[in-house]
Amino acid sequence: MKLYSWNVNGIRAVINKGAFQAFMAEHQPDVLCLQETKAKEGQAEIDLPDYHEYWNSAEKAGYSGTAIFSKEKPLQVINGFADDIVAKYSLGDDGYGDPNQEGRVISAEFDDFWIVTVYTPNTKNDLSRLTLRHTQWDPAFLEHVTTLEKTKPVLFCGDLNVAHKEIDLANPKPNIGKHGFTHEERAGFDAFEAAGFFDTFRTLHPGKEAAYTWWTHWANARARNIGWRIDYWLASSQLKDRIVAAHIHPEVMGSDHCPVSIELS
Repeated sequence: MKLYSWNVNGIRAVINKGAFQAFMAEHQPDVLCLQETKAKEGQAEIDLPDYHEYWNSAEKAGYSGTAIFSKEKPLQVINGFADDIVAKYSLGDDGYGDPNQEGRVISAEFDDFWIVTVYTPNTKNDLSRLTLRHTQWDPAFLEHVTTLEKTKPVLFCGDLNVAHKEIDLANPKPNIGKHGFTHEERAGFDAFEAAGFFDTFRTLHPGKEAAYTWWTHWANARARNIGWRIDYWLASSQLKDRIVAAHIHPEVMGSDHCPVSIELS
Protein backbone atom coordinates (compact mmCIF):
# COMPACT_ATOMS: atom_id res chain seq x y z
CA MET A 1 0.00 0.00 0.00
CA LYS A 2 1.54 3.27 -1.16
CA LEU A 3 0.70 6.36 0.87
CA TYR A 4 1.73 9.81 -0.36
CA SER A 5 1.63 13.31 1.11
CA TRP A 6 2.18 16.51 -0.89
CA ASN A 7 1.85 20.20 -0.11
CA VAL A 8 0.80 21.31 -3.58
CA ASN A 9 0.75 25.05 -2.78
CA GLY A 10 -2.39 25.45 -4.88
CA ILE A 11 -3.95 22.38 -6.51
CA ARG A 12 -5.28 24.36 -9.49
CA ALA A 13 -1.82 25.71 -10.31
CA VAL A 14 -0.27 22.21 -10.16
CA ILE A 15 -3.03 20.88 -12.44
CA ASN A 16 -2.60 23.76 -14.89
CA LYS A 17 1.12 22.98 -15.11
CA GLY A 18 0.30 19.34 -15.89
CA ALA A 19 2.38 18.31 -12.89
CA PHE A 20 -0.46 16.73 -10.91
CA GLN A 21 -1.62 14.52 -13.77
CA ALA A 22 1.95 13.37 -14.47
CA PHE A 23 2.53 12.61 -10.80
CA MET A 24 -0.66 10.54 -10.47
CA ALA A 25 0.07 8.60 -13.65
CA GLU A 26 3.59 7.71 -12.57
CA HIS A 27 3.14 7.07 -8.84
CA GLN A 28 -0.49 5.84 -8.62
CA PRO A 29 -0.79 6.24 -4.85
CA ASP A 30 -3.31 4.15 -2.96
CA VAL A 31 -3.89 7.16 -0.70
CA LEU A 32 -2.84 10.71 -1.49
CA CYS A 33 -2.97 13.39 1.20
CA LEU A 34 -2.72 17.00 0.07
CA GLN A 35 -2.05 20.22 1.94
CA GLU A 36 -2.46 23.84 0.89
CA THR A 37 -5.02 22.96 -1.77
CA LYS A 38 -6.20 26.61 -1.88
CA ALA A 39 -9.47 25.43 -3.43
CA LYS A 40 -12.88 24.08 -2.60
CA GLU A 41 -14.11 20.76 -3.95
CA GLY A 42 -15.28 21.25 -7.51
CA GLN A 43 -13.00 24.23 -8.19
CA ALA A 44 -10.17 22.03 -9.48
CA GLU A 45 -10.55 20.05 -12.70
CA ILE A 46 -9.67 16.63 -11.32
CA ASP A 47 -10.60 13.44 -13.16
CA LEU A 48 -9.85 10.59 -10.77
CA PRO A 49 -12.57 7.95 -11.23
CA ASP A 50 -10.60 5.38 -9.20
CA TYR A 51 -10.48 7.58 -6.10
CA HIS A 52 -12.83 8.71 -3.36
CA GLU A 53 -12.26 12.42 -2.70
CA TYR A 54 -12.52 14.18 0.67
CA TRP A 55 -11.88 17.90 1.06
CA ASN A 56 -11.57 20.20 4.06
CA SER A 57 -11.34 23.68 2.56
CA ALA A 58 -10.73 26.97 4.31
CA GLU A 59 -13.62 29.38 4.60
CA LYS A 60 -11.28 32.03 3.19
CA ALA A 61 -11.08 31.62 -0.59
CA GLY A 62 -7.77 30.52 -2.08
CA TYR A 63 -6.16 29.76 1.28
CA SER A 64 -4.87 26.70 3.15
CA GLY A 65 -7.02 23.56 2.88
CA THR A 66 -6.41 19.80 2.84
CA ALA A 67 -7.71 16.81 0.90
CA ILE A 68 -7.48 13.02 0.91
CA PHE A 69 -7.89 10.95 -2.27
CA SER A 70 -8.19 7.21 -1.60
CA LYS A 71 -8.74 4.18 -3.81
CA GLU A 72 -10.37 2.42 -0.85
CA LYS A 73 -13.43 4.06 0.65
CA PRO A 74 -12.75 4.98 4.30
CA LEU A 75 -15.06 3.79 7.05
CA GLN A 76 -15.52 7.41 8.12
CA VAL A 77 -13.92 10.81 7.55
CA ILE A 78 -13.65 13.59 10.14
CA ASN A 79 -12.77 17.19 9.33
CA GLY A 80 -10.96 19.23 11.98
CA PHE A 81 -10.81 18.67 15.73
CA ALA A 82 -13.56 17.57 18.09
CA ASP A 83 -15.36 20.42 19.84
CA ASP A 84 -13.94 19.44 23.24
CA ILE A 85 -10.36 19.71 21.95
CA VAL A 86 -11.10 23.11 20.37
CA ALA A 87 -12.54 24.30 23.70
CA LYS A 88 -9.77 22.79 25.84
CA TYR A 89 -7.01 24.62 23.93
CA SER A 90 -9.04 27.79 23.29
CA LEU A 91 -8.45 27.51 19.56
CA GLY A 92 -9.96 30.55 17.86
CA ASP A 93 -9.14 33.68 15.93
CA ASP A 94 -5.64 34.85 16.87
CA GLY A 95 -5.67 37.93 14.65
CA TYR A 96 -4.60 36.01 11.55
CA GLY A 97 -7.74 33.92 11.47
CA ASP A 98 -9.43 30.98 13.15
CA PRO A 99 -7.33 27.84 12.52
CA ASN A 100 -10.50 25.77 12.91
CA GLN A 101 -11.89 27.46 9.80
CA GLU A 102 -8.76 27.00 7.69
CA GLY A 103 -9.31 23.40 6.57
CA ARG A 104 -6.15 22.14 8.22
CA VAL A 105 -6.95 18.57 9.31
CA ILE A 106 -8.68 15.53 7.80
CA SER A 107 -8.82 12.11 9.49
CA ALA A 108 -9.89 9.00 7.57
CA GLU A 109 -10.55 5.66 9.26
CA PHE A 110 -9.66 2.43 7.47
CA ASP A 111 -9.89 -1.20 8.60
CA ASP A 112 -6.46 -1.33 10.24
CA PHE A 113 -5.57 2.29 10.98
CA TRP A 114 -6.38 5.97 10.76
CA ILE A 115 -4.75 8.24 8.21
CA VAL A 116 -4.59 11.90 9.23
CA THR A 117 -3.30 14.76 7.12
CA VAL A 118 -2.42 18.15 8.56
CA TYR A 119 -1.31 21.56 7.36
CA THR A 120 0.26 23.00 10.50
CA PRO A 121 0.04 26.79 10.98
CA ASN A 122 3.18 28.68 10.01
CA THR A 123 4.60 30.71 12.89
CA LYS A 124 5.43 33.67 10.54
CA ASN A 125 8.80 35.33 10.02
CA ASP A 126 8.32 37.52 13.10
CA LEU A 127 7.13 34.50 15.18
CA SER A 128 3.80 36.25 15.75
CA ARG A 129 1.94 32.93 15.51
CA LEU A 130 4.38 31.00 17.70
CA THR A 131 2.20 31.19 20.81
CA LEU A 132 -0.77 29.75 18.90
CA ARG A 133 1.43 27.03 17.52
CA HIS A 134 3.25 26.08 20.73
CA THR A 135 0.57 26.38 23.40
CA GLN A 136 -2.56 25.59 21.40
CA TRP A 137 -2.20 23.98 17.97
CA ASP A 138 0.55 21.41 18.56
CA PRO A 139 -0.94 20.15 21.86
CA ALA A 140 -4.43 20.04 20.30
CA PHE A 141 -3.22 18.07 17.28
CA LEU A 142 -1.32 15.64 19.53
CA GLU A 143 -4.44 15.08 21.62
CA HIS A 144 -6.44 14.56 18.42
CA VAL A 145 -4.17 11.79 17.11
CA THR A 146 -3.72 10.13 20.51
CA THR A 147 -7.51 10.08 20.91
CA LEU A 148 -7.86 8.37 17.52
CA GLU A 149 -5.09 5.97 18.50
CA LYS A 150 -7.26 4.61 21.31
CA THR A 151 -9.35 2.89 18.62
CA LYS A 152 -6.60 1.82 16.16
CA PRO A 153 -3.06 2.83 15.09
CA VAL A 154 -2.55 6.20 13.41
CA LEU A 155 -0.47 7.35 10.45
CA PHE A 156 -0.30 11.11 10.17
CA CYS A 157 1.33 13.17 7.48
CA GLY A 158 1.65 16.63 6.09
CA ASP A 159 3.44 19.92 6.19
CA LEU A 160 4.37 20.24 9.87
CA ASN A 161 6.20 23.52 9.20
CA VAL A 162 9.22 22.53 11.30
CA ALA A 163 12.60 20.99 10.65
CA HIS A 164 13.03 18.63 13.58
CA LYS A 165 16.80 18.15 13.78
CA GLU A 166 19.83 19.95 12.37
CA ILE A 167 20.17 17.20 9.75
CA ASP A 168 16.76 18.27 8.43
CA LEU A 169 17.85 21.61 6.96
CA ALA A 170 20.78 22.72 4.85
CA ASN A 171 21.85 25.65 7.06
CA PRO A 172 20.91 24.84 10.64
CA LYS A 173 23.19 27.15 12.62
CA PRO A 174 21.98 30.53 11.22
CA ASN A 175 18.36 29.33 11.45
CA ILE A 176 18.30 28.37 15.14
CA GLY A 177 15.50 30.35 16.75
CA LYS A 178 13.98 31.40 13.43
CA HIS A 179 10.53 30.32 12.31
CA GLY A 180 10.47 26.66 11.36
CA PHE A 181 13.45 25.93 13.63
CA THR A 182 12.59 27.41 17.01
CA HIS A 183 12.95 25.47 20.25
CA GLU A 184 9.16 25.59 20.67
CA GLU A 185 8.34 24.17 17.24
CA ARG A 186 10.94 21.43 17.59
CA ALA A 187 9.59 20.62 21.07
CA GLY A 188 6.19 20.05 19.48
CA PHE A 189 7.76 17.38 17.29
CA ASP A 190 9.57 15.93 20.31
CA ALA A 191 6.17 15.57 21.96
CA PHE A 192 4.91 13.44 19.05
CA GLU A 193 7.83 11.08 19.52
CA ALA A 194 7.42 11.04 23.31
CA ALA A 195 3.82 9.95 22.74
CA GLY A 196 5.04 6.96 20.70
CA PHE A 197 4.85 8.23 17.12
CA PHE A 198 7.93 7.72 14.97
CA ASP A 199 9.33 9.64 12.02
CA THR A 200 9.14 7.01 9.28
CA PHE A 201 11.78 8.51 6.98
CA ARG A 202 14.33 9.15 9.71
CA THR A 203 13.74 5.70 11.21
CA LEU A 204 14.53 4.02 7.89
CA HIS A 205 17.24 6.53 6.85
CA PRO A 206 18.78 7.68 10.15
CA GLY A 207 21.89 9.33 8.75
CA LYS A 208 20.72 10.48 5.34
CA GLU A 209 21.75 14.07 4.71
CA ALA A 210 20.52 16.59 2.12
CA ALA A 211 17.05 15.01 2.22
CA TYR A 212 14.69 17.96 1.94
CA THR A 213 11.05 18.49 1.02
CA TRP A 214 10.76 22.29 0.70
CA TRP A 215 12.91 24.96 -0.93
CA THR A 216 12.55 28.72 -0.99
CA HIS A 217 12.04 30.34 -4.39
CA TRP A 218 15.06 32.57 -3.72
CA ALA A 219 18.64 32.11 -4.90
CA ASN A 220 18.02 29.00 -7.02
CA ALA A 221 17.67 27.05 -3.78
CA ARG A 222 16.00 23.97 -5.21
CA ALA A 223 18.57 23.44 -7.96
CA ARG A 224 21.28 23.82 -5.32
CA ASN A 225 19.30 21.64 -2.85
CA ILE A 226 19.42 24.26 -0.11
CA GLY A 227 16.25 23.07 1.56
CA TRP A 228 14.34 21.98 4.63
CA ARG A 229 12.61 18.71 5.53
CA ILE A 230 9.27 19.90 6.90
CA ASP A 231 6.92 17.31 5.33
CA TYR A 232 6.60 13.99 7.12
CA TRP A 233 4.86 10.69 7.69
CA LEU A 234 4.71 9.72 11.38
CA ALA A 235 3.17 6.50 12.64
CA SER A 236 2.11 4.72 15.79
CA SER A 237 4.78 2.43 17.19
CA GLN A 238 2.54 -0.61 16.54
CA LEU A 239 3.06 -0.05 12.80
CA LYS A 240 6.86 0.00 12.88
CA ASP A 241 7.22 -3.47 11.37
CA ARG A 242 4.74 -2.68 8.60
CA ILE A 243 6.53 0.40 7.22
CA VAL A 244 8.78 -1.18 4.60
CA ALA A 245 9.87 1.97 2.72
CA ALA A 246 9.93 5.74 3.11
CA HIS A 247 10.82 8.09 0.28
CA ILE A 248 11.20 11.76 -0.60
CA HIS A 249 10.48 12.65 -4.24
CA PRO A 250 12.39 15.85 -5.11
CA GLU A 251 12.12 15.09 -8.82
CA VAL A 252 8.35 15.79 -8.68
CA MET A 253 7.94 19.43 -9.64
CA GLY A 254 4.96 21.77 -9.56
CA SER A 255 5.15 23.06 -6.00
CA ASP A 256 7.81 24.50 -3.69
CA HIS A 257 7.34 21.25 -1.73
CA CYS A 258 7.84 17.74 -3.07
CA PRO A 259 5.84 14.63 -2.17
CA VAL A 260 6.87 12.23 0.59
CA SER A 261 5.71 8.63 0.69
CA ILE A 262 5.71 5.42 2.67
CA GLU A 263 4.96 1.83 1.72
CA LEU A 264 2.95 -0.30 4.10
CA SER A 265 3.03 -4.11 4.08
